Amino acid sequence: MKSRKKISTAMTFILLFGVVSLFSDMTHEGADSIRGAYLSIIGASAGTIGFISGLGELIGYSLRYVFGHICDKTREYWCMTILGYVLDVICVPALALVGEHGWIAACVLLVFQRLGKSIKKPAKDTIMSFAATQEGVGKSFGIQEVLDQIGAFLGPVFLYAILLSKTTGTTFERYSFCFAMLLIPGLLTLFFLILTKWKFPNPDQFEPEPKKYIPFHMQKHFRFYIAGIGFFAFGFIDYAIIAMHIVRTYIEPAGGSLLTQENLPLLYALAMLVDAVAALFFGLLYDKKGMKALVFSTLLSAPFAVFIFGAHSFAALLLGVMLWGVGMGAQESILKAVVARMVPKASRATGYGVFECSFGIFWFLGSWILGLLYDWNLTLMIAVSVLTQMAAVPFYLKVDREFRRSA
Repeated sequence: MKSRKKISTAMTFILLFGVVSLFSDMTHEGADSIRGAYLSIIGASAGTIGFISGLGELIGYSLRYVFGHICDKTREYWCMTILGYVLDVICVPALALVGEHGWIAACVLLVFQRLGKSIKKPAKDTIMSFAATQEGVGKSFGIQEVLDQIGAFLGPVFLYAILLSKTTGTTFERYSFCFAMLLIPGLLTLFFLILTKWKFPNPDQFEPEPKKYIPFHMQKHFRFYIAGIGFFAFGFIDYAIIAMHIVRTYIEPAGGSLLTQENLPLLYALAMLVDAVAALFFGLLYDKKGMKALVFSTLLSAPFAVFIFGAHSFAALLLGVMLWGVGMGAQESILKAVVARMVPKASRATGYGVFECSFGIFWFLGSWILGLLYDWNLTLMIAVSVLTQMAAVPFYLKVDREFRRSA
């Protein structure tokens, strides 16, 4: 009788930490599925939504360099992770407390929620990378992203069920109730986070200590990588703008659309489902093909804006949302796996901080400018989105050559 292969301790940690991500994503991705529509209902314009979405990402990413550097200096990975998660998952249900014209208060909460992400992400990704080096970085981050996106799928479905059951009240009141109910997965996030810390108090022991300390510095291939992800982030349209466009184009106009306020979250759930599959596929592909996997995913997902904003059919919208999900999946698995392979253990949190700070700056600029272009010239917005994402490809190829040469 053949003995069953035992799951390694590192993989057990990856899976359990993935459950934390599942409930966390269920909380804030559920919120993201209606965030753009909610802000529009309570008085925010397209430019404002684009600006706030970008500002939130700027804060959520740019400060990661600071918190990543703190992590490398203090080695307090769990402390930073828990603090960030608490702020992240509490600000979401607090959106239920803003008034019918409280778009300013809602924007403040969204910015603080992103601040929580900036605190936790360098520490969380670094903790994950320690275990990932034992199991394959692409595979490990891909598995975690699958669990992430199961939560990201369940969050919008959870809100869809709530909207179906709560048929009374205004749209504002129903959406507000949805945010309040997201407290449930938020509390489950914190429970499993504490459980994971209790079982694995020292995750840095998964990866052997280097023979000598190697400080972080911007090697040539890393600089090319930052340039590439900058173009990608600039052109990748925030889902808040997509949701607002769907409401304006498919829901508000009269005429029997397949989309309603109730089933709007299901469209985001579809994107998250595609995200999960794409993350695992491209994560495994990265372990085999390296940066070529990122090139392939970018070429595949870059035209999503053409179908979402340029066409006016439900089938085109579905295809565009699915391509957007492909881009998100590759972003969450491969982009983090690349950093784990490029940056040595002792300075990896700083490396993640530099990477995510750069990503956030370009995401902010892109979200703001693309939001303004939406109101001014939709065709130009589509062109800028597609072309800037495609501009990342030459840099990815350059990174591949430089990294193999330096290795």
